[in-house]
Amino acid sequence: MRTLCASTLIGEFFVVGFAALVAMKDPDLAGSTVWTVSGIAMFLCLALCGMVTRPGGIALGWALQIALIASGFVVPTMFFMGAVFAALWWASVHYGRKIDEAKARFAAQGERAAQSGPTTPDAV
Repeated sequence: MRTLCASTLIGEFFVVGFAALVAMKDPDLAGSTVWTVSGIAMFLCLALCGMVTRPGGIALGWALQIALIASGFVVPTMFFMGAVFAALWWASVHYGRKIDEAKARFAAQGERAAQSGPTTPDAV
C-alpha cells in the first residue's frame, strides 16, 4: 500500500506546484500567500509518503484530497484534478491493502512450506 499511496502523493506534489504557478496569475492573490499555502500542501504530500502506514496516515491523506478539491475555488481546473487524485488515492488505498494481504498470504505459505521440510523430486 505504501508504494501506491506514495506514488499518488508524489504526483500530487507536482500538481500542487503547477497549480501554484497558475494561481500566481490571479491579480487578487498575493504571491507570498499562494506559495505559502502551496508550499505547505507540497510539504504535506512529501511528509505523508512516509506516514501512510502509520495510524492516521490514510485519514490525513483523505484530508489532503479534500483540500486539493477545494483548491478548485482558486484554480477551477483543480476541481477536476482534485477529483482525479481523490480517485487515485482511493484506488491506491483499496488495491494497496489487497496487495498487502496477498503478500502476507504468500509469505505465510512460504513459511509453512519451509517448516514442513525440504521436498525432493521423486526419482524416476
